[in-house]
Amino acid sequence: MAKKRHSPSGLEAKIFELTEALKRERADAENVRRRAESEKMALANFHKRLILQELLPAIDNLERALKHVPKELSGNPYVKGVQGVAKEFDSALAKIGIERIKTIGEHFDPHLHEAISIEKAGGKSKAGDEVVCEELQPGYMLGDEVIRHAMVRVKRS
Repeated sequence: MAKKRHSPSGLEAKIFELTEALKRERADAENVRRRAESEKMALANFHKRLILQELLPAIDNLERALKHVPKELSGNPYVKGVQGVAKEFDSALAKIGIERIKTIGEHFDPHLHEAISIEKAGGKSKAGDEVVCEELQPGYMLGDEVIRHAMVRVKRS
């Protein structure tokens, strides 16, 4: 059996061809890795949204109850404990990337806020200025995505 001899230019062409094929395979592998990472993050965020949507009614009810604590009970250790639990909910949500939407004193943003009522404001402010004056229900975001708009009252100048 005779050995096959390649000319130097033929070997260089083969090396070039194999190098290019290797580069393509590496790029494909990197794209697969990036796509898998992106899908993993999307799935994690999907589950965070599901969990938050299940927890929101309980969190809302806890906060509503705390808003109606009689003044004579405001220093009660039990009430303080329940207030601590409400704060723990917020910090636990923040740890997984879920933040409350800022409301009171902020400029009204229809991408973040849902105006339940708009009232005319007196005083010196720019014409057409809309500022949130009361939060009726907190809103939440996961990164740049609004999970629930904040329900607010707005003052318009």
